[in-house]
Amino acid sequence: MPVIGGRDLKQRTLSAVVLAPVVLAATYFGGAPFLLLWTVAALGVVWEWASVARITPGPLFYGIGGMVLIGCMILLLLGEPGTTAWLVIAGAAACAVTTKPRLWSTLGFLCAAAAALPVLVLRGDDQVGMLAVLFLFAVVWGTDIAAYFTGRALGGPKLWPRLSPNKTWSGAVGGAVFGTLAGLAVALAGGLVFTPVLIAIGLVLSIVAQSGDLAESAFKRTFGVKDASKLIPGHGGVLDRLDGFATATLAALLIALLHGGATPAAGLLLW
Repeated sequence: MPVIGGRDLKQRTLSAVVLAPVVLAATYFGGAPFLLLWTVAALGVVWEWASVARITPGPLFYGIGGMVLIGCMILLLLGEPGTTAWLVIAGAAACAVTTKPRLWSTLGFLCAAAAALPVLVLRGDDQVGMLAVLFLFAVVWGTDIAAYFTGRALGGPKLWPRLSPNKTWSGAVGGAVFGTLAGLAVALAGGLVFTPVLIAIGLVLSIVAQSGDLAESAFKRTFGVKDASKLIPGHGGVLDRLDGFATATLAALLIALLHGGATPAAGLLLW
């Protein structure tokens, strides 16, 4: 019988108890607290990526990446999403031209942008925006938690041992099922009417989140590191916590824009 728990689980739980209320409070209030939270997260991703991928010169990458991302957030605050998109492209190009390895510096900047900007667009300043972000938290966190416990309890064939030796198919399926149901529960608790589309969206986002987790594992394995940093006990770094969330939020924003609606959040949830 696989052992569930241990020191790793204790550290994960303590970190979650500290961080989750902060994140949820910032999401509830929106505005400046939410913007500050994701600014810190984006800058953390820039720093960790530069460290793992050995970007040189590091300070230049921090400076370009940090200033451009802060500029993007200010533009979003001013209601300029189109200009923000162009600034993201310019920032990626600037990183590619001025720092090395060019591919990894460009991907690092884009990863930091994906980790912080789509969630700001979805949050907006209304109740639907808050519900959209809570829906995403439920799907991604539910997937992560259920995958951890299901995988350890049931074991079985490995999902992709070359990238992540601890992940199993049982954990992936358990995570997807629970994450989808958690997102649906939050949507219904927020006053939405049940529709099968919400289940489909939750399932897609759960799978995308797990894919993002695997992609980050591949990135770290390429450079021979286990964690992006040691900032969050039991979890690793900011990038380790936001890998799945970044890909899921980016996918959610794409779904929202393709569907259309009064706001991006409405495009995601109101069908």
